[in-house]
Amino acid sequence: MTGASGVPPHGPPKVVRVLGLDPGTRHFGWGIVDRIGTRLRHVAHGIVSPKDTLPLGERLVIIEEGLVAVVEEHGPTGASIESLFFAKDASAAAKLGHARGVGLLVVSRAGLECGEYPPARVKRTVAGGGKADKNQVAQMVRVILGLTEPPKADAADALAVAITHLQQMPLLAQIVKNNVSLRRVSAKR
Repeated sequence: MTGASGVPPHGPPKVVRVLGLDPGTRHFGWGIVDRIGTRLRHVAHGIVSPKDTLPLGERLVIIEEGLVAVVEEHGPTGASIESLFFAKDASAAAKLGHARGVGLLVVSRAGLECGEYPPARVKRTVAGGGKADKNQVAQMVRVILGLTEPPKADAADALAVAITHLQQMPLLAQIVKNNVSLRRVSAKR
């Protein structure tokens, strides 16, 4: 039902724009997804890929500059990032931690709240199983967002993180509304 102006009587649906981040020092994926009412809409996605030959510090600067440009261009209202998982290679895990820190710094400086989700939860949300491979995630992101082709793996993962955050937001809002402790909820799992 719409009013005389063609707008629903309760106003236009609220748009929530989330930046999803898939950290990496060689390929740092990002994706922007809007939620308009209950619909999800793809806005943009990409990968910041510094040259492998650059020292780690220089790669992190390039990642930071790329993410700042994305935030400035697309104006997200929130952000989400994959949480760290235990890797067999301590050096790779440390580098991933550095890249993740850059992502958290950029969104914090932009004043955005940032949700953090383990890779298995992201996979469960978009592909139905926590052990889905990168191709399955990319294909499901394509279907969910109505894309003509699946995005490259790092961008698909970032879009999947944004989708996960947008799917979790109504639940989190209800928890806050009901004044339920998040620690109590997570302790029961």
